[in-house]
Amino acid sequence: MAAIILAAITLGIWAFYLERGSELKGSLLFIHKSLGLTVLILVLARLAYRLAVGKPPYREPLHRFNRVGSSAAHSLLYALMILMPISGYIFTGAAGRPLPFFGLFEWPSFVPKDKVLSQVAGIFHYWGAWIICSVLALHVLAVAWHSWVKKDEVFDRMLGAPRVDAHL
Repeated sequence: MAAIILAAITLGIWAFYLERGSELKGSLLFIHKSLGLTVLILVLARLAYRLAVGKPPYREPLHRFNRVGSSAAHSLLYALMILMPISGYIFTGAAGRPLPFFGLFEWPSFVPKDKVLSQVAGIFHYWGAWIICSVLALHVLAVAWHSWVKKDEVFDRMLGAPRVDAHL
């Protein structure tokens, strides 16, 4: 998911700075939109799985500060992984532009063509991209801190791998 999100953000930012109507911009946005809607599908499946199975347990509970920070960051990431594709969908659909999915089909637009709605969704989508980049950067720093400084099980837990103790 992280790779798909980073690719979508990178392509979206790159396209933002290209000349309107250019062939490259159209190609980048084609992939960007497809990746964004892929993220939405995957995050909904991930949430369903998380609701059915629950969170992976910690062998040692996190301290209160880490637990609250982790919970807040994950909640924000999940919200952004849902809101970013939805705002992109509204931005695109309200502008009357196509919503492609890797050339396989086009998503139907359930939003009316509305210039103001498209602009508001576009502003949210633009700033949301910077917010999700910031949250992801903090997330990566937290993982690095847990892996290299605390040397705890957080990264292994993220990968779904059982932690192997160094003293065994």
